[in-house]
Amino acid sequence: MTCIFCSIIERKAPATIVYEDDTVIAFHTINPIAPVHLLIVPKRHIESVNTLLPEDEGIMGHLFTAARTLADHEGIAQAGYRLVTNTGPDGGQSVYHIHMHLIGGRHLPFRFD
Repeated sequence: MTCIFCSIIERKAPATIVYEDDTVIAFHTINPIAPVHLLIVPKRHIESVNTLLPEDEGIMGHLFTAARTLADHEGIAQAGYRLVTNTGPDGGQSVYHIHMHLIGGRHLPFRFD
């Protein structure tokens, strides 16, 4: 089965790309839940958090620094935003290529603490 995120990275599927470097790509989700809802995806295919290897730590750290850059660019850094990674079917993962949701631009009422 073809990975939709790999197809976007290879420019074989459409996406509104807002950021790209050697390690990650970021684009608008097709089902936003807030005014800003981007997906930040490593270019190397990693299925999920459960398949991460020690050598993936640099990639995962880079997802967070890319998120900070994007939050600044989107004007939501000061007000705040949420970063979400879903893992497995019960965790809500629907695309099995690890990715981070950057969500913001309005008050997000649900709290985890």
